[in-house]
Amino acid sequence: MAPVVHGLEQQYAGRIDFLYLNVAVPRNDSARQALGFRATPHFFLLDDRGTTRTSMQGVVPEDSLRSALGALVGARAKSPTTQR
Repeated sequence: MAPVVHGLEQQYAGRIDFLYLNVAVPRNDSARQALGFRATPHFFLLDDRGTTRTSMQGVVPEDSLRSALGALVGARAKSPTTQR
């Protein structure tokens, strides 16, 4: 999944921030618990307010991930409160 995710990160640079957390590292425990992490890999797409909009577990088809990211960008573009 790494090559797909890194490719999408480049494609959405400046529009979506990608953050990678290693759940085995204790300093990430609070993020893991807050998000409800359950599997590796586990993708959480958050809006500007930190609300989880989409969560996907396991190996996700590239087109599904691309579609979810596109929907997130589209929702941000329609929001009158989005400032970036």
